[in-house]
This record gives sequence, C-alpha cells and structure tokens, in this order.
Amino acid sequence: MKTPLTLKTGLLAIFLICTVSVSANKTISVADFGLKPDSRINAVPFIQKAIKACKENPGSTLLFPKGRYDFWSQHATEKEYHETNTYDVNPKILAVLLKEINDLTIDGNNSEFIMHGRMQPFTLDHCQNITLKNFTIDWDIPLTAQGAVIESTPDYMEIEIDACQYPYIIENKRLTFVGEGWKSGVWSIMQFDPKTHFVLPNTGDNLGWRSYDAIEVSPGRVRLSDPKREANKFYPAPGTILVLRHSTRDHAGIFIYHSTDTKMENLKLFHTCGLGILSKYSKNISFNDVHIIPNASKGRVLSGHDDGFHFMGCSGLLKIENCSWTGLMDDPINIHGTCSRIMEVLSPTRIKCKFMQDMSEGMEWGRPDEIIGFIEHNTMRTVATDKMKKFTALNKAEFIIELSKPLPTGVEVGYVIENLTCTPDAEIRNCHFGSCRARGLLVSTPGKVVIENNVFESSGSAILIAGDANAWYESGAVKDVLIRNNEFRSPCNSSLYQFCEAVISIDPEIPTPEQKYPYHRNIRIVDNTFHLFDYPIIYARSVDGLTFSNNTLIRDTTYQPYHYRKEGITLEACKSVVISNNKIEGDVLGRIVKFEKMKSSDIKISKNPFFRKAK
Repeated sequence: MKTPLTLKTGLLAIFLICTVSVSANKTISVADFGLKPDSRINAVPFIQKAIKACKENPGSTLLFPKGRYDFWSQHATEKEYHETNTYDVNPKILAVLLKEINDLTIDGNNSEFIMHGRMQPFTLDHCQNITLKNFTIDWDIPLTAQGAVIESTPDYMEIEIDACQYPYIIENKRLTFVGEGWKSGVWSIMQFDPKTHFVLPNTGDNLGWRSYDAIEVSPGRVRLSDPKREANKFYPAPGTILVLRHSTRDHAGIFIYHSTDTKMENLKLFHTCGLGILSKYSKNISFNDVHIIPNASKGRVLSGHDDGFHFMGCSGLLKIENCSWTGLMDDPINIHGTCSRIMEVLSPTRIKCKFMQDMSEGMEWGRPDEIIGFIEHNTMRTVATDKMKKFTALNKAEFIIELSKPLPTGVEVGYVIENLTCTPDAEIRNCHFGSCRARGLLVSTPGKVVIENNVFESSGSAILIAGDANAWYESGAVKDVLIRNNEFRSPCNSSLYQFCEAVISIDPEIPTPEQKYPYHRNIRIVDNTFHLFDYPIIYARSVDGLTFSNNTLIRDTTYQPYHYRKEGITLEACKSVVISNNKIEGDVLGRIVKFEKMKSSDIKISKNPFFRKAK
C-alpha cells in the first residue's frame, strides 16, 4: 500500500508528464499574432513574435493558415554569415531566423511564401530537431531572368522579355534587370529547348561570360549583339528560351548551420538568390519530397540561381528521398569538404593556413578534437593525420591551427589540410535530376554513399565524383560508393561543361596521378540502365576498386554524338577494375576500354564481349 507521500509524488509525476505532453504537442498559429494570409502585409515581424512563443514552448508546431505570405527586408534580422560557395556579401538579410531553437515544426499548410528583394528565406543556426514542411518559396521578381528568341541573324539576336516578371532597363548599352532595392546586368546566357525545357544539346556556357550591347527595339523586345563578335556563331534559333543570368549568389534559400536532426518535407523552392538549401557543419539532415523546380504557373524554365542541395563539412547521415531539381544554374546536389593550404610552419605544433577559394573565406574551418588529414597536393595522397587542438582566425582568409602533437615528418609548406571529422554518409533514392546547367550529383565524401533508384536527365555528367586541392579546394576522397538501379537518360552529358568526361565522371583534380597512390576507392556501378547517344559512359581517374557490372546499355538517337572522347570507358591510374555481365541493346557506340598509367592486367572483363581493351 502506498503512503500518502508516495501517492502525492506519483500524482505529481503523472501531472508533469501530462503537462509536458500537452506542451510538446502545442500548435501555435501565426494568426494568433495578427498575421492573416493573402493580406500582402510584411509577414516578418509577426513571425518573429510567433517564433519567440515557440521557443518558449519546446515541441510546438508553428502553423500557417493556408494562403500567400509576403516577406520584405524591413524588420528582417541582419546578421553576418560566411556561407560557403557564396559571395561574402554581409550582413545577410534573414526573413526567418531560428537561432538556438529545439524541437520545432514549421507547417506552412501548403502556403506560398513570397520574398521581396535580396534575402535568405530561412536560417537555422545551432538548432536541434527542426522540421520544415508544406510550403513553397518564390519571388515575384526573381534574381534571374528569361526571354525568348524572336529573331536571330549573324549580327544580333532579338529577344522578348516579360517586363512584369523581369523588369529591365538599358543602362550604358547593357541589359540591366531591376527589382526591389537592386539592379544587375546580364553576364551569362543559357539556352533551353522551348518544348522539353532541357538545356539545348552541345551548348552549355557558349553564350555566357561576356557583355552584350543592348538596344530596346520596342517595349519588351531587346536586341543583343556581341561587340567582340565571339558569340555570333552561337546565336540560337527563334523560339529558343534564354535564361539571362545576372545578379550574384549572396544568400541561400535555406541555410542550415551547426544544426542537428533537421527534416524537410513537402517543400517547393521555385527560386533562390544563390544556393538552394545550404547545409554547413550540420549533422543528420533528411529531405523527403523537396523540389527545386521552375514555377510552371508563371511560365518559367529557371529555378534556383546556383546549386540545389549543397553540403559542406556535414556529418552523420544525409538522407535524400523523392526529391527533384530542374532549371538550376548549377549542380542539383554537391557534397564536399573544404581544403586549405599550409602557408607557414610557425612551430612544430602550429601551422598558418589559408583559404584558397574566395567563397570559403571567413569560415570556421575546424574545431578542437577534429581529425586533420595532410594531403600532398600533386598526387593528392593523404600522407598523415593528426588531431586539431585549437583554431584561430587571423583574418577572413588566413588562420592558425594548433595541433595536438608535432607536425608529421615530411609535411611542409604547400601541403593541404582536410577536415576528416566532418564527412557524412549519404543515401539518395527515388529522385529526379532534371535538366540543369552543369552536372547532376557531385560526391566528395569518404562516408558510405548509396545512390539508387534515381532518374538522371542532367545536361552535363549525371554523377561527378571529384576531389580537389588545386582549384575549388572541395575535398573528400570516396571510400564506399554504390550506384545501383538508376536510369541515365539521353540528356545526360549532352551539353558542354567542365569535368564532364562521361555520363559518370570520376575525375579528381590530381596534377600527377600515381597508380600506387589511388585517391578514390571501392566504387560499384551495378544494375543501372544507360540510354546512350554518345561514346563516353565511364571516365575514372585514380580509383582502386571499380566495378561496372550487370548494367543495361541501350543505344539512343535523340541527340547526335559530339564528345571528343570516342571510348566507352576511359581509365587512368586505376587498379582492380572489373567490367562484367553488362547487357547491350542496339548499336551502342562506346565499345573501347582505354587505359593509361596502368597495366592491362589491372582490368578484368568477363561475360562482356562487347568491350575490348585498347591502350
């Protein structure tokens, strides 16, 4: 029999459990703070108050009654963030800031979130267990524009522009777009097929990276000509849709920073000012039914300004399922770390380092107890590891690292350091990589990577497994990659971009690759279907353990072959390559396996009379 005290204690415990349960399931509506949908008033100050209430009630859901909500920079938080692969424009304008908040769900209830001007829609800073779901993000006036070719001659092209969606002026003979608090001139042009909305084959950036003279022929009709007459031969046919790139990448769409267990569900990002969803130094992120795609209701072929999902220095598991990307101006997914160069050895345990890429400057490169890899940049081999004791920034570009023990023998100025702690696993399933500028999926992580049941229609290489300590300094030699049961359709590798040596390119930037020091390991490409209009299927450089087996290769005639490589599989400085039991349908072009800096015995071909070696 319980004593009265025990009974009281038990009742109190039950009361507390019930109270916590009620609190954990509390729904807070933005309407409670006076924000109504479709009112076109600035939602920012109302949401700030609502978030404060959510912070005081951990486990709550912030609900938006369905409708349109508008966000302006007035009342928005201004905060300095050094966002990787983003131009260092500060302070960032933050529409919604979640800082040091745990256990919160933001449910948009299928609402539209419309941004105005240059801003970052959502920022998660040192948060845990945040879920964002059920809303779209867009701009009435996006930071990228588009038009359609009306007339094309050897001397000029005339384009039609919807001036309501893409307001413009002609300033100093330059086509310049204007918006809410900004203006920027065209610096690159992309070509899209008006029927399929794919990047036109054999194009890429051939109209870009140059200034055009502009004349307004009539309202909404602009004549563009190249004063250097370098672009004339690339002028597209009438009807071609042009994406007119201006502005710069200065804000992400959603920025996840030093956060853990983030979930995103049923989201559509129709546009962003820079990288779509940028995750940095964060752990365990899942995406389900998240799409960065054009807003078809507005007749757009453009979506994000740059990459779709971008991960730098993350850890744990990146789980990406049932997602899609189309009309991006760069890669749908990029997973990597950041290398930095040793500039000076200050003492046996202290080194001065530098960010070699300006879009990495200002970052906190590492934290105490994280593991550092030391890389000889010519061969890209990791010669030693050590533990970091302290990180001290000198300025935005330079920093000092104090090691837990003396610098390994042989490591000197010119070597490159890599953070080996901030390296995630990745599972990417049931996704659609649509036609975007550049590649489909970039992978540079030593974690376990599974890429399966996806459809690729990327205009460049479908998959690029990279690694770089000489240009972009995006680190991460892979150790365990499974590419299984995917469909690679004919648009793959149909246009001209860097690092696109084949449908699947394993192309680390190694100045002097040596077979005895392989960079990547254990890559299996199995049970996939390739629809091939051109020769190159696989390009692999510096891999130990490459399997290409049980794939179906089908000849496709949608496009004409154009690639300079005339081999199906090209290998350089690889070991333990197995090509076996692949099924051929039709007159597939890529029959030759070419190899360099390796022996014929390093390649085993079985049950595959289609392929033959040719050094």
